[in-house]
Amino acid sequence: MHSTGFLFKARWTKIWHASLVLLILTSVYAQEPSGACKLLQATELESALGGKAANLSGHSVGNTEICSGQVGSLKVLIRIAKRQGDYGGFTARKGVEILRSKGWQIDVKTEGDLTCSTAIPPASSAQMGFNTTCSILRDGRVVAVEVGAPSQKEMASMDVVRKLIQKAVTRL
Repeated sequence: MHSTGFLFKARWTKIWHASLVLLILTSVYAQEPSGACKLLQATELESALGGKAANLSGHSVGNTEICSGQVGSLKVLIRIAKRQGDYGGFTARKGVEILRSKGWQIDVKTEGDLTCSTAIPPASSAQMGFNTTCSILRDGRVVAVEVGAPSQKEMASMDVVRKLIQKAVTRL
């Protein structure tokens, strides 16, 4: 009986130690910032977008690293994702066609592997926000900077977001 109690205690001690190690490892990895948050500094976003950066935080969803936050009244999203399929851009073009058919004004400019776009909703969908996005393909990954604005007047220009993505991609 004594040896069974000893084995029982030893087994629970091992389980407890394994659980403790697992808890420590998961909390250490959970605290690592998203790679997307390392691409642009808060001060760079503030300087480019003209506001105070707040609530910048990162997380991962599958193979996508995301950093999101606010700069003044603007919502900022920085993404790094593994490029998957659709190398001809069919899905993106189809999405643009659908939005245009619903009254959105979409402007797309492409320079090599850099694509920038603005999306302005019709008055009936203004609550969805106004958007400027630039993305670039590097080393099999797509890096994107997206800036959402509450009004057309507050939208970031393509030129400003282009400069941010060009800076961000140098830090991959």
